[in-house]
Amino acid sequence: MTPPRRGRGGRGAATVLATAVLGVLVAVAAGLGLVTSVVVHHRAAQPAADLAALAAAGAAVRGEDACAAAELVARANDASLVDCRAEASREVWVLVQVTGPRWLGQGVDPTAEARAGPA
Repeated sequence: MTPPRRGRGGRGAATVLATAVLGVLVAVAAGLGLVTSVVVHHRAAQPAADLAALAAAGAAVRGEDACAAAELVARANDASLVDCRAEASREVWVLVQVTGPRWLGQGVDPTAEARAGPA
C-alpha cells in the first residue's frame, strides 16, 4: 500500500504570479503608449493651427478669403479645418483637427486652436 500523497505545496505559484504581473505590465505599457500617441498627435495639431491662422490673417490683410487660405494650409499639414472665424478687424480664429490613434475601435482626434491678426 502506498502512502497518501501530500499536496504539492507552493510549487507553480510563482509562475501564476509572474504571469499576472506580466499581464498588468503589458496593460500599463499599452495605456502609456496610447496616451503618448495622443500627446504626439496633439503636438502635431498645434503647429497646423498656428500656421493656418497666420496664413488666414495674411490673406485677410490682402483682402482674400481668410478661411480658404486656412483650409489650404491645414490640409498641407495633415489636418482638417473644423472652424474658422474672420472678424472685421482682420483677426482670424481657427480650429483644426488631426486624426489621432485608434485602439479597440475607439479613437481620439486631437484639436487645436489658434488666433492671428495684424499687429
